[in-house]
Amino acid sequence: MSPTSDNPDKPEETPATDSGDGAAPAAATAAAGSDGDGGLLIEVDATESPAGQIAALEAKVAALTQDKKETWDKFVRATADLDNFRKRTRRDIEDARHEAKTRVLKEMLPVVDNLERAVQHAGGGEAAAVLEGVKLVLRQFTHAFERLEVTAVEAEGKPFDPNLHEAIGQQESDEAPGTVVSVLQRGYKLGDKLLRPSLVIVAKAKAAPAPEPDAAEAAPAPAEGESGGNGVAGSSEGGNG
Repeated sequence: MSPTSDNPDKPEETPATDSGDGAAPAAATAAAGSDGDGGLLIEVDATESPAGQIAALEAKVAALTQDKKETWDKFVRATADLDNFRKRTRRDIEDARHEAKTRVLKEMLPVVDNLERAVQHAGGGEAAAVLEGVKLVLRQFTHAFERLEVTAVEAEGKPFDPNLHEAIGQQESDEAPGTVVSVLQRGYKLGDKLLRPSLVIVAKAKAAPAPEPDAAEAAPAPAEGESGGNGVAGSSEGGNG
């Protein structure tokens, strides 16, 4: 029995030899991955010289930096696209709501026009009670328009504005040319957008009066025959003398 081993069947272990330079075996590499603390482990070939390892690390860092930049750019673009999509969706929803409200209000405007005409042309007597009912309905429409931000377009006495008014005729007036002198149909706006233009009559300058004829020019000229006859008569009288 060997004095250095209690088990004769166990092979003797060969002690590891130290090369003295602290280098790992040629095949040893550091695996890339996470070190468990959130850091990044980069694979390095231990057989390379320190300068080569540094160059490899720098190349790897540059590649990772570029990859990070590209990933960040993609994230920024995706975020911007999402934000634009949200804004566009909100705008489309608002436009759809406005279009629906506009369509309904345009259908209501002729009803308001007829109620106003009824109040304007209604007589007294037995129709007085009916007239009060019409006025009440008209006030309800007016209050509803106020809540919906519907306002009447100011026209009479204002300068003609093609963005708000539609001229259907002209009329001689003492007002400045281009001034609205009469409103045939009231226009309305929804917020700052036009629902319907006002139908208006626009003032134009009065025609200048025709000049009166001069008295001298108005007197008839003497007939040519009468002038010649007087001359003949004068000659005859002279001969008699």
